[in-house]
Amino acid sequence: MTTSDLHTLTGAYALHALDEDERGRFERHAADCEACAQEVRELTATAARLGLAETTVAAPELKDRVLRHITTVRQEAPRTAPSTAATSLAPALRRVRRTRGLSRWALAVCVAAAAAFGGTAVWQHERLQDAQNQARDAERRTADLTAVLAAPDAKSRTARLAGGAGGTVVVSASRDEAVFISSGMAKPPSGKVYQLWFDDAGSMRSAGLMDPHRTSEAVLLDGNLAKASGMGITVEPAGGSARPTSAPLALLNFPA
Repeated sequence: MTTSDLHTLTGAYALHALDEDERGRFERHAADCEACAQEVRELTATAARLGLAETTVAAPELKDRVLRHITTVRQEAPRTAPSTAATSLAPALRRVRRTRGLSRWALAVCVAAAAAFGGTAVWQHERLQDAQNQARDAERRTADLTAVLAAPDAKSRTARLAGGAGGTVVVSASRDEAVFISSGMAKPPSGKVYQLWFDDAGSMRSAGLMDPHRTSEAVLLDGNLAKASGMGITVEPAGGSARPTSAPLALLNFPA
């Protein structure tokens, strides 16, 4: 692969369409080619904006339809061979069934079984509720991101971050909100997280945390623009900090 061929891979790299060998070659090339690095940053930001702008919100009736369907699906029982202990107890169980009523031990077994099944039902209900809450949160975040990126007055600014990563901030004055889009960021050290900040004339105000397991993502900054003229990124202990505890990895001015 020649240098001229590498120049043509910016789009494929931005869309994660290269194999490991091609990706490695291109990254080494882009480290010394500012034109390609800048093009990757711009293409990554554009792809993120286009993707989020085309997000489809689930139909309001989808939740009810799924919940109705769940009640009609029966979970298949596990297939297990009868144990030796169960086989040896079979005659005794038959004798219990021939008695007029349940002994207090059999009654205890029934109560315990009912409690176990009841506990399983509660656990399944809680898991379903958790999944529904997570889906609603994800839907709300996506809608908020899309609203900023697709706003008529949305303006963006792209910058190169440490290690060859790319960062784009998109600001909508009408919504009083901003979105930060990252690409190719290194994972933070163990026990650390990237924290975003509003830059209020040199005073840093927390704007939320990034996902430490993702190297590329779009994040809606937590809070209003207020008097912020830009944003910053620092490495903080897991859970974040009230004030920056390290030097900024990057400072980006908001587009005018």
